[in-house]
Amino acid sequence: MELPSGTGPTPTLGRQLIAVKPITVPTTGRGIDLQVKVTAPADGSNLPVIAFSHGNAWSMDAYEPLVDRWAAAGFVVVQPTHLDSRRHRIGFDDPRFAAIWRVRIADLHAVLDSLGDILDQLGGLTTRVDRDRVAVAGHSWGAQTAGALLGARVLDAEGNPGEDFSHPAVKAGALIAATGTGDTLTPFALRYLPFARPDFSTMTTPALVIAGGKDQSAMSTRGPDWFTDAYHLSPAPKRLLTIAEAEHLFGGISGEAAEDTTDEDPARVALVADAVSAYLHDVLGTDASNWRNLQDQLSRGTGAVSIESK
Repeated sequence: MELPSGTGPTPTLGRQLIAVKPITVPTTGRGIDLQVKVTAPADGSNLPVIAFSHGNAWSMDAYEPLVDRWAAAGFVVVQPTHLDSRRHRIGFDDPRFAAIWRVRIADLHAVLDSLGDILDQLGGLTTRVDRDRVAVAGHSWGAQTAGALLGARVLDAEGNPGEDFSHPAVKAGALIAATGTGDTLTPFALRYLPFARPDFSTMTTPALVIAGGKDQSAMSTRGPDWFTDAYHLSPAPKRLLTIAEAEHLFGGISGEAAEDTTDEDPARVALVADAVSAYLHDVLGTDASNWRNLQDQLSRGTGAVSIESK
């Protein structure tokens, strides 16, 4: 499949980056310290922020192919390590697991509420950040976590939407392989992940939803269209980027040569990364040109990658 070339304003290796970890963020009742990694361009001012939530079992050390391109494109990226990370060894049968979805959301709130203190750990970075331009992003379970800060809620067993976890600082989001909704969870998901039933009707914050045309989840009896619900069932304004040949890791977004990447493709990874940075720069009002360029490229393409808008 031919993909459009990268759309980011600066190639990943053409801009010096800085990264600091671990930074401990104050929390209560978590039991294990919340630690984050911050990646940022070494130069520039008025930098927007992305708080990124990893997929199940990963950590702040994963997703470098995305995070480095975002930082090179002018973002400060903050990555928490959630409790479900492999390093914490909290498995599905651990009694703490059932509440981790709530702790994940609380983690992102803690990151945003402590953003000033986090940035202070990187010397002069605080003065180079635009605190009025903040976005959240996530992959897989991380996309559901980020979606909660955009206004999505979780349906209970009776189908009633739960509490509102939206955050006032969040101006936009990017959801990669976001959990779908409906009564299609597999027995495994019903047993261990019953919270994977989001209600998108209240997700009013602008967001880019990215779905893979070959992403068949073991959590749902539906096909890859399950991952488009965040777009179709939420209010405008939203964008949907569909990559026909992509599976769940979109070519390897969690890391180079990751063992669970079944569709390894560096060009696809670059497309996902650059589409997110281009979209967020556009919707946050910092630069609209790269998003327009991406739309123009795709309009002239083969249809293997498409964008819908509402």
